[in-house]
Amino acid sequence: ELYLDADGCLCGELEAAGQRCRLRLPPRVAAGGWHRATLTWNRADGRARLELTRLHPGLDAARADDCEARLPTGLDPAAGRGPILFAARRRLDDAADVERLFNGRLARPRFEQLQPAGPRLLAAWDFSQAISSTRCLDTGPLQLHGCLVNLPTRGLPGPDWQPDQLAWPVDASGHDAIHFHDDDLYDAGWTPDLSVTLPETLASGVYALRFEAGDEVFHTPFCLRPPAHRPCKPLVFLLPTASYLAYANNRIGLDVPETELVCGQLLELTPGDLYMQEHPELGRCFYDLHNDGSGVFHSSRLRPVLDFQPGWVGKLGGRGSNVWQFNADTHLLGWLQHTGADYDVVSDEDLHHEGLAALAGCRVLVTGTHPEYYSAAMRDALDGFLARGGRLMYPGGNGFYWRIAFHPELPGVIECRKSEDGIRASAPEPGAYYSAFTGEYTGLWRRNGRPPNALTGVGMVAQGFDHSAPYERTAASDDPRVGFMFEGIPERTLGDAGLCGGGAAGIELDAADPALGTPAHALVVARSSAHGDTYLQTPEDMLDPAPGLGGTESASIRADLVFFETPAGGAVFSTGSIAWAGAMAWNAYDNPVARLTGNVLKRFLDPTAFAMPPATGD
Repeated sequence: ELYLDADGCLCGELEAAGQRCRLRLPPRVAAGGWHRATLTWNRADGRARLELTRLHPGLDAARADDCEARLPTGLDPAAGRGPILFAARRRLDDAADVERLFNGRLARPRFEQLQPAGPRLLAAWDFSQAISSTRCLDTGPLQLHGCLVNLPTRGLPGPDWQPDQLAWPVDASGHDAIHFHDDDLYDAGWTPDLSVTLPETLASGVYALRFEAGDEVFHTPFCLRPPAHRPCKPLVFLLPTASYLAYANNRIGLDVPETELVCGQLLELTPGDLYMQEHPELGRCFYDLHNDGSGVFHSSRLRPVLDFQPGWVGKLGGRGSNVWQFNADTHLLGWLQHTGADYDVVSDEDLHHEGLAALAGCRVLVTGTHPEYYSAAMRDALDGFLARGGRLMYPGGNGFYWRIAFHPELPGVIECRKSEDGIRASAPEPGAYYSAFTGEYTGLWRRNGRPPNALTGVGMVAQGFDHSAPYERTAASDDPRVGFMFEGIPERTLGDAGLCGGGAAGIELDAADPALGTPAHALVVARSSAHGDTYLQTPEDMLDPAPGLGGTESASIRADLVFFETPAGGAVFSTGSIAWAGAMAWNAYDNPVARLTGNVLKRFLDPTAFAMPPATGD
């Protein structure tokens, strides 16, 4: 074995038949740099040697330490049998389990037989090969290929990485490192205890299994999609399951020191928050850090996920308890039920794997309140949906923001590397901007040349969590093109009450911007203002930080209510606010915000094509 002990010193052990030789090299191995560790033994004279060389960019053998020891009589490590493990060891009392999980990067492990004529290669694993898979390929003669467990991070700079090797799909030779974490978790590996056969007559929708144990209640939600033998109904709700995964088991309330400052309030810690702190084995989300301080790039649904259930008091606690993710989307599902709408439900995973075919038969697509995480296949499907004349309702904010990748082989897991810009808990280092799953450049969709404005007319501009504001109608709301929208709504102020912060415009805000793709003919029919100074501009818009960027001072801090027609006879309606659905649910859906949204849905379901407005000159 080669390992770091509790003091961070390099150790080597040779063991066979109950006998052991241990070598140790103080001082503590320095973090943040590459080292070459070598353990050798001479079968002839019974001596073992442990060497450590600190590597610096462009320099070899920058510093070397070594020690020697004589093996006990009869100890012959070559007689040993067992699997070869990286970043872990077998538990001595349980051959099926592992211990001593390693936090850090490994590259180029190899075995050699030292001979007078020179070393004879036995095995050499090249982690720069098959990066998008779970395989570790042995380039040596024995072909001892390995398999990765729980998706450690691949496609990372190794010892010889050079700054011009930014993209591993172009040149993977320098990306031959794997970062292992003791809290990596892809599949918890639980065996089923319960199976349920659903009635064939059960309508497509979002349901939950309810489990009770004494006073404890736990829900396991699931999405029932339409049957494979028929197309979708004209109305489809797109359940943003990729975004649910991004926040799965989110610990931001305790783990991020500035959360209370951002929220402008003290946070209420719930039993669920405390349970997740006490049980890190549940795995991390994109807003956490690994135990060694590195960023989290993967999130999986094949593990217990506590905050994806009704009634969960999540990210914000207190007044924000109905805001984050699944519970906010139940406001929309409740509205659909309240109106008696006949609809189907399709999930993000369906959309990614099936593309536009997952929306066959759909005329009106309603997104969730916060569809933040999108793969290229998902974005292509929505572009195709609009190109064929579909109607898109986006009653949310901060949507279509981060580019993600689904694993090409493993189900239920996504990757997101938040490269270069955006609101994020951590930043990948140079050379780590490309997805290991697919080789795609990740980060903001805006930085990938496909800003959300080009799809929905609006894009993320600010976030804040103290209170939500109302919208004020603009002169464009009197345009005959949107007359259907305001039928029976004489009010000029919209959403001055709501379940999320007391208004319709809040939490995270989107606004129109022609420079980022908002169509020239789009109408901004209402706009929010009067946001507090916990609302701040997004980093990608803050080219030159200066005073005056808070909600009480900057006109950029706003939500825009946008409508526009598409060339194929479709249309887009975007609210620019996560809190919009909470305002819809106010007073049991009897309010102007719910009526306006209902007017839009009614017109969008009408098969009569929308007409593009006449082009106007400068």
